[in-house]
Amino acid sequence: MRPPLAPLTAAGQPRAGEDVAVTVGADLRQRAEELVDRAETARNQGDYRAGAALARQAADLAAAVRDDRLHAAALRVHAEHSVRIGDHEQAVRSTELAAQLLAGGIDDRALCKVQTVQALAYTKLGLYDEALRALSTGLDIAERVEEPELLFWVFNRIGGVHGFLGDYGQGKAFLTRALDLARTDLDDESVFCILNNLSDNAVGLVKELHAAGDLAGAEAALGDGLSYAKDALVLARSAQHPYRESMCLGNFGTLLTLAGEYAEATEMLKVSGALGAKHGYKSLELAALQGIATIHIEQGRTAEAIAILGTVLEMASEPNEKTTIMAVHQQLAEAYEERGDAATALRHYRTYHEAERTVYSAMAETRARLLTNRFELDNARIEAERARLEAELHRVRREELEQEKLAWQAEAREDQLTGLWNRRHQDEELTRLVGAATAGNRPLCVAVGDVDRFKGINDHFGHPLGDEVLKRLAGILRAGSRPGDLVTRMGGEEFCLAFPDTDLPAARDICERLRAAVQAYDWGALRPGLAVTISLGVARLAPGSTATQVLDAADGQLYRAKRHGRNRVEPVQRTFAFTIPDPTA
Repeated sequence: MRPPLAPLTAAGQPRAGEDVAVTVGADLRQRAEELVDRAETARNQGDYRAGAALARQAADLAAAVRDDRLHAAALRVHAEHSVRIGDHEQAVRSTELAAQLLAGGIDDRALCKVQTVQALAYTKLGLYDEALRALSTGLDIAERVEEPELLFWVFNRIGGVHGFLGDYGQGKAFLTRALDLARTDLDDESVFCILNNLSDNAVGLVKELHAAGDLAGAEAALGDGLSYAKDALVLARSAQHPYRESMCLGNFGTLLTLAGEYAEATEMLKVSGALGAKHGYKSLELAALQGIATIHIEQGRTAEAIAILGTVLEMASEPNEKTTIMAVHQQLAEAYEERGDAATALRHYRTYHEAERTVYSAMAETRARLLTNRFELDNARIEAERARLEAELHRVRREELEQEKLAWQAEAREDQLTGLWNRRHQDEELTRLVGAATAGNRPLCVAVGDVDRFKGINDHFGHPLGDEVLKRLAGILRAGSRPGDLVTRMGGEEFCLAFPDTDLPAARDICERLRAAVQAYDWGALRPGLAVTISLGVARLAPGSTATQVLDAADGQLYRAKRHGRNRVEPVQRTFAFTIPDPTA
């Protein structure tokens, strides 16, 4: 909570001594501005830990003098440093608060900058939907004010998200638009940033085109990537910026590896890793070691690769390095498989999949913590304006934290076959969602889905294939649902989905997309002649209804879908008391 304003007399005039307070406030504001400038200088020199500390001090001073613009600027700079040192969650927290301080049109340009930094942090956390939502807000502002620098950063970040999502062609399209803006209107730092991102995107694009059999396209993309990396390296060294140089050399070395230039690639990666080790850029150091190990594997020197990868595992101990650990186990599995050591390869493959589940669980927990943080910021504003609600807000906060704690006890709540939540978790979470929707007078829809003629699949293709169908179907439902949606396996071939804050037409559209995705999936690749469809029934929570009633209503609509031909979605407009019809009638 902010400190109170200086007290006034009954006549509305400052009390004696307030001139001193005003002077002190001006001094603190000036000090905060100086700290922000020093933090920016540290960023330009690649000294991110020192810069983060300076920005944190600036934010505290700006908060003390109630300067929202300066406070938000300090928080944005703090977030930029936090991303570079791997503290992505803290970067999101800083930008969340900065966005709140700038809400209401205080400074749209500053808000746009905050959104682009927030999107980068979300992207690093793997929360791509959140990143794109932040960029959507930023794009609206950038297009409205028609400022090239803002458009540059938005296009740059959108391209980065597409790259992380594996859509490298679309990523390159946005990054190229950003490059045009940078070369026309912006400084060398911006040009470096986009060139480096284009070279990074080229790594994925080359692999994608090569896998698709487009060898000419892959060769052209590789040539472009090497050109981008070469130009970026010149700018990084000209700026004497070790972080940029290390990052750029990593991309350059990876591209040279794809080109088969192993000796030159190794030297670049060694320099990248040395810069990372010298300046504390641990993620870049680890990436360089992984790149060198990849070269050894390509050259058949698996023993050396295994030794390097073992070193990476020993070094990768921070929570934000889980994805690195996952990737290293995958590399080790491939290396041992190449050596013919199937048992050790299998062990690393299993560890890789365990790490993958841990990463996804960590992402979900991070999303919950960040949502909690946003809720805390809202509560702080309410507390300042309406102190009389303090006790009630704290009670609600404690209850939600307890619910979140219970929600992530996944070991006893996860369906072992599909990895979805099981019926136990569904019953508790659906009750909670119904309670929240009722208390807040917000919409909630529930869907029940059932695989069409699943018994025939088991009878014709065998139960092991039936299990594989359920696992892949679960993946389709999970991938096609939104982060806040509940997706569970009720049992057998039945699934349940819950859509908070969603009206019936939108819920039906989501279910229709999921139905179409199941139908369009290449089931024949799993077993020739295999075709799988799903029927879904959707219901909206009616006032006064319980979780059981809305679930029964959705189940009733599922029976309608079955009777009307299967492979369809059946909605209802309201929840009524009814008797579930006999599907065999």
